[in-house]
Amino acid sequence: MERYATIDESDFPIIRVRFTGKNSTDQNFQAYLDETKHCYRYEKKLAVIFDASLAVLPSFAHQKMQAKWLRENKKLMQSYCAGTAYIIPSLAIRAVLKIIFSLQKQPVPYQIFENEHEAEAWVKTLGLAS
Repeated sequence: MERYATIDESDFPIIRVRFTGKNSTDQNFQAYLDETKHCYRYEKKLAVIFDASLAVLPSFAHQKMQAKWLRENKKLMQSYCAGTAYIIPSLAIRAVLKIIFSLQKQPVPYQIFENEHEAEAWVKTLGLAS
């Protein structure tokens, strides 16, 4: 299975999710959602930087899966996620994020950036000790 995203927890409490540029499939998209949820296992405050620089458009079915994941994990995110930063240089991928958030509102503070430097600077304002 080609991974849809990789998740790096080495800089916890900052989690980095990097989309690989591979097409979403039911299997790799569900694996990405499961791995994202696994980041909350410590029940400690964290922030997530989603790097969608290489992302390809997920199918509408997978967009709905993402919205459902947000809905199902709303309380978990509100309890432990200080915020999410999205690195999205592509206007098409930004439009997909808006579609997902129209299906299910993002439950924590977030910002969209064009590069990693800006995203990291914003995450540092969230007051997490690393």
